[in-house]
Amino acid sequence: MVAERRDGVQVLSRAALLLRELSTAPEGLTPIALADRVGLPRSTCYRIVGSLCQEGLMRLAPSGKVHIGAGLISIAAAVRRELRHEAGPYLKKLSHELHETVELVVLEGEEALFTDQYVPQRALRVVAEVGDRFPLYCTACGKALLAELGREEAEQLVPARLDPLTSHTIVDRRALLAEIEETRATGVAFDHEEHTLGVSAVGAALQDAGGAMAAITVAMPAARLEGQEERISVALLRARDEIQRVIDAG
Repeated sequence: MVAERRDGVQVLSRAALLLRELSTAPEGLTPIALADRVGLPRSTCYRIVGSLCQEGLMRLAPSGKVHIGAGLISIAAAVRRELRHEAGPYLKKLSHELHETVELVVLEGEEALFTDQYVPQRALRVVAEVGDRFPLYCTACGKALLAELGREEAEQLVPARLDPLTSHTIVDRRALLAEIEETRATGVAFDHEEHTLGVSAVGAALQDAGGAMAAITVAMPAARLEGQEERISVALLRARDEIQRVIDAG
């Protein structure tokens, strides 16, 4: 009986490993490629993939590649709705306190997906569209998310070539990884007009109820961040910690 429970836990652990690896490949992977990437025997991978497909957590495309299934997507959507519900009051409070735009994003594949936003009532403000996807390497939220991942996983998500979106974009991969390392120590990431000229941001990461990565970003015209980095960082981290406590308590 104990052996059966141990085997069951091992299967669950391997299934989670496969799902996490597949989530980093939006184009899908063949079962063989998936097995090779995680270091599992191919026969074991085929068996687990077959079971996950039956449960709707993976799907097999005509191309022979497997993708994240609708069942898992619906679970993730439910968790995101819960995160927005729990974080909302704190994001609104932070936006009111700083008089700046506050955004909630989640890590999806190799991008940051905007899921919620609170905009201040002032003439000059930064507004993005909920549902927009931004690169990780040149945004505050993206760098905060990368810093929360393991070093090896983070490096896999940083492109070999960093395309400059503005004249301020960090295009030296080594310099970017060093900045991400600094973010690991401070908990705060910065975007100094690296994604959009005239716009700067401060970001901090957290984990949702399902263990997936999310981040809060305070975005503003670049001139308003100068000299205010510490004040905004302190307020952001306080709000992040409040939200994380609510999530952890739930």
